[in-house]
Amino acid sequence: MKNGGYASDVEPQTHLDSAAEAAYIVDHHAERALCRKFDFRLLPVLAIMYLFNALDKGNLGNAKTAHLEDNLGFKKNQYNIILSVFYVPYVLFAPVLGMLGKKYGPARVLPLMMAGFGSMTILTVAATNFGGMMALRWFLGMAESAFFPLVIYYLTTFYRRGELARRLAIFYAASNIANAFSGLLAYGVFRIEGTPLYPWRYLFLIEGSLTFLFAIFVWFYLPKNAAEAKFLNEDEKKLAYHRIQVDSSSVVNEKFNFKDSMKIFRQPSAYAFLAIEICLGVPLQSVSLFLPQIVGRLGYSAVKTNLYTVAPNITGAVMLLILAFSSDYTRRRGPFIVFGFLFTFIGFIIYASIDVLHQKHIAYFATFMMCWGTSAPSVLLSTWYNNNTPNEGRRIVLTSVGVPLSNVMGLVSSNIFTPQSAPNYIPALATTAAFGATGALCAGLLSAYMVIDNKRRDRKLGRKLNIQEVPTELLRDGPSVPEFRWFL
Repeated sequence: MKNGGYASDVEPQTHLDSAAEAAYIVDHHAERALCRKFDFRLLPVLAIMYLFNALDKGNLGNAKTAHLEDNLGFKKNQYNIILSVFYVPYVLFAPVLGMLGKKYGPARVLPLMMAGFGSMTILTVAATNFGGMMALRWFLGMAESAFFPLVIYYLTTFYRRGELARRLAIFYAASNIANAFSGLLAYGVFRIEGTPLYPWRYLFLIEGSLTFLFAIFVWFYLPKNAAEAKFLNEDEKKLAYHRIQVDSSSVVNEKFNFKDSMKIFRQPSAYAFLAIEICLGVPLQSVSLFLPQIVGRLGYSAVKTNLYTVAPNITGAVMLLILAFSSDYTRRRGPFIVFGFLFTFIGFIIYASIDVLHQKHIAYFATFMMCWGTSAPSVLLSTWYNNNTPNEGRRIVLTSVGVPLSNVMGLVSSNIFTPQSAPNYIPALATTAAFGATGALCAGLLSAYMVIDNKRRDRKLGRKLNIQEVPTELLRDGPSVPEFRWFL
């Protein structure tokens, strides 16, 4: 019998005990060996893919320091416009491409997207005016739109919930390394003289060509799923299926159903996650797009400015890994997201409130804090709502909306860092800091709600239920299921 939507005291206990037994019976030695295979076979390739994704999206800031605006005859705010136009198709096409990725498999859709944005980067070499650059940035935004959401979804089909953050962090660290590498590459390329092409054109040519060639390799390399991975034997394939069935997905490799997947927006928690994504987007895009200009305010030459963006990005990758590994170890997401937002807030406040030319060391340290605070929340937030969405279809829909929503805040970033406020950018710095503070508050409140709701659910059950006791196959409908517990 049921009482108020909950099963009787006897039946759920028996049901949970048998389910918990199924969730725990695993050969841990074999499981660790399987994870190592996934780590060595998947993560390096995915990280390189994301490195190229970040390079092709963020190289415009480096090119700006090499007089791209003057060479293409830009007027007034036209540079900000070509930054902004990228985000329109990025948001419009991400859900569509995300659903296609679920239907046909990320292993097929991701290489095609990569070939697309690599091609757009190569074609930038041929741009001669504002209109040409505008069109290329539009198609670049379209090609890159669902890349990160699909990679997140792809990894959730190989790793348990408590294993995901640190793997996703290793993948995402490629973004920081890309920004650093882009600075180093720009440092070298911009020293080229006496050639028919402007130096910044070589930057686009090199990065775009490498992206396109690697996309061809990826098409033949990535397995569609664990069941079709040629590097696994039959026992490993069975173990891989069991792991995801009990601690990631309600139904492994579930066929995509649009109507059912859209039910994710009936859950209030989805809107809380999206609100935090909005707060994250402004600091994330401000650092991604304008770090060269922020560092340039310290009075360095164009070549040195690009070189001095390397260290903040590298330490940002290190901080990302520290917070992500700590998050997986403690099985907590919310507190570490708050921590990251606070780094962002403090970094931008310091930079906005001091005389940077007379306190260069403090100002430069503030740029480190900016990078520390943007990467970690992005990874952990995506992991957080993926951990709390066992239904694969709903997971890909929420991620395909959430990640682009964060990125579309580049529209805000590109319109607050205006030529009129250069070189101090005080309004932009203050606005970005405010988004950081709001993000910390929202993440803290959501985390507190989850703790309280888990305790409420435990009281109804009559005992404390460990999240690891309940296989995700029982949690298809999320918070409406009595056995559901929030992954904090």
